[in-house]
Amino acid sequence: MAEEKAELIVYNSLTKQKEVFKPKVAGKVGMYVCGVTAYDYSHIGHARAYVAFDILYRYLRHLGYEVMYVRNFTDVDDKIIKRANERGVDPISLSAEFCQEFLKDMADLQCLLPTHQPRVSDHMEKIIDMISQIENNGCAYRVEGDVYFSVDNSPKYGQLSGRKLEDNRSGERVAVDSRKRNPADFALWKSAKDGEPSWESPWGPGRPGWHIECSAMSAEYLTPIFDIHGGGMDLIFPHHENEIAQSCAACPESNVSYWMHNGFVTTNDEKMSKSLGNFFTIRKVTELYHPLALRHFLLGTHYRSPVNYSIAQIEIASEAVYRFYQTLQDCQDALSLYREGSADTVAEPTGKKVRITDAASECIHNLQSDVQKMSDDLHTYSLLNSALPEALKLINSSLTLLKKKQQQKQKQSVIQSLIELEKEVRDALDILGLLSSLEYPEVLGQLKSKALKRSGFEDDYIEDQIKERAFARKNKEFSRGDKIRSELAAKGIALMDVGSETIWRPCVPVQQEQLGVPKEAKPCEDAEKQKQAQLVQVKPEEPLPKEQDKSSGVEAVKEKTTLPTAA
Repeated sequence: MAEEKAELIVYNSLTKQKEVFKPKVAGKVGMYVCGVTAYDYSHIGHARAYVAFDILYRYLRHLGYEVMYVRNFTDVDDKIIKRANERGVDPISLSAEFCQEFLKDMADLQCLLPTHQPRVSDHMEKIIDMISQIENNGCAYRVEGDVYFSVDNSPKYGQLSGRKLEDNRSGERVAVDSRKRNPADFALWKSAKDGEPSWESPWGPGRPGWHIECSAMSAEYLTPIFDIHGGGMDLIFPHHENEIAQSCAACPESNVSYWMHNGFVTTNDEKMSKSLGNFFTIRKVTELYHPLALRHFLLGTHYRSPVNYSIAQIEIASEAVYRFYQTLQDCQDALSLYREGSADTVAEPTGKKVRITDAASECIHNLQSDVQKMSDDLHTYSLLNSALPEALKLINSSLTLLKKKQQQKQKQSVIQSLIELEKEVRDALDILGLLSSLEYPEVLGQLKSKALKRSGFEDDYIEDQIKERAFARKNKEFSRGDKIRSELAAKGIALMDVGSETIWRPCVPVQQEQLGVPKEAKPCEDAEKQKQAQLVQVKPEEPLPKEQDKSSGVEAVKEKTTLPTAA
């Protein structure tokens, strides 16, 4: 896009306020985001975190920055070892398997690959060196082969979370160990135990504690002084608090300018929790919904706010994505007539000599303005739900206008408007990560395939229903035709009469009893009705042991909650 780049403002969790973003090196950004502990399929809490920071990555590049984006894999961890022992496999191999599964999910969600994706097992020497430095600086102590960080020797401990040391009671997200000098002290190195992977160290064979890996790897790739450190809001304490403490203990000059955290994912307005089993893997959601629909849903809420997962909202997001691609496909089809010279009206205009319509000019201005609004702490809502839908609406009305008889100059103006609108829409979708590398028909075909799977119908069955409805209407059996259309709409299949032809497209499932849809009403076109739509239920995953998942924005909670049911 050609608009003047706006000054970026981000919310800094350390200072608890919005700040103008100023990188340490002009034109360059160093960004570290805590990655997954790879022992299972990733869930939508992970999707929330990595889509949020993918947007930041994309927008920084849009603003012209050269970004070094580092996102780690934790492949040495208690949870990995436990799962590997249950399966009778090597922990590192198990983790490698789920690292690949995670990358597949991220590719499906259109998340760009980071510059570096380091793994703990490949950086043991750096981790051991950092622990040694912390110990040499008097901020760590040994206990029977283990090494603990001493929070009493960290004067600013609590600066990120705002917690006081007396708040850190044992058993509340702080490991209980009577050998610790202070209950808040945390392990830097754990001595080897039978059946666990281990590495040689100055303290004997063992493996790293939870937090030290990110301090070591961020320093390795970005130096101890860099711009942005991100992750889920649940990482503020203890993970990121401990990172700051140990990084500064190893290198007093260590400094991260901006700490950024994404909000939780909730269900039925309750925090998602692995311990309660009310979470969903990315793979489970994308079995029935296009990954772009999940991404669209996640972008509909500001990254720092909780996002309430519901099938209703995924349905609406899926409908929106289909409209994006169907409109772009229609625009491409119409313009192809002029590009190929097969239209008998006018040739496609060249250059910038032909003025676009006033409506198109205003629409493009609004698109560019809403892209600039993302400079205010990655505000995506307006672009996603205002400027883009308005642009699609104008494209559709312009396509209708193109079919009417007009003077050559007017028709050229409409054509040029469509050319520029399509480009601006594509640019905006690209910044949001919603522009697939696939051709429009391929994406539309995928969306229709997912809709068929949700409906439980085969394509042949729907074609038979279309023929049966046509036969009924031909015989003036309109109630029968209406019933066929309504029954399909209730399963998310909309029949559209286009001239003498009837086609189908996905829609939000319409519950006829609730909506009171009149005969021959067009389903899925009223936003308020969409919100009341009949929902497809996705079965949640089986609950896992209570734990905190680094980076996910999903943490274990004790409260009981009710799983979502079809509304």
